Amino acid sequence: MKLLNVALVSAVLLVNSTVTSALANEKEVVQTFYDFLSNPASKEHAAAFKSVTAEDWQSIGDYTGVNKKRDQFIGQVSGFFATLMPDLNWEVQEMIQEGNKVVVRSRATGTPKGPLFGVDGKGKSFDVLTIDIHTIENGKIVTSYHIEDWAGALQQLKGQ
Repeated sequence: MKLLNVALVSAVLLVNSTVTSALANEKEVVQTFYDFLSNPASKEHAAAFKSVTAEDWQSIGDYTGVNKKRDQFIGQVSGFFATLMPDLNWEVQEMIQEGNKVVVRSRATGTPKGPLFGVDGKGKSFDVLTIDIHTIENGKIVTSYHIEDWAGALQQLKGQ
């Protein structure tokens, strides 16, 4: 009986260790997303982002049904963001995982070199809250729902 108890405890610890490891790996996968956002001109970070997202990954920021696909998103970050805000930083402040969903609260900061959404901040910076929900399947991000406080960023750039 004692041997059976030891075997049972060992099995529980092994399963717990495996689950903990899998959760940590999924958070590392999601961190790669933010590493790319914080290094928009980096080809290495773009390649890493591509490697952790599914081929049919979608960025969903509203309910219009017009979602960004992976290559469109990479182009936006590597082109528009890298050129306009080379100092863009997307700092993860909290990650919460439930099943195959990872929720991230982060802080986006940057100093646009020109107009952002029609507002020229003349060298001013922004600091905004963002919330994302990533779905992971087979070790890859398949969807990312996101919301950023771009209205707050524009107010900061206007000096209001």
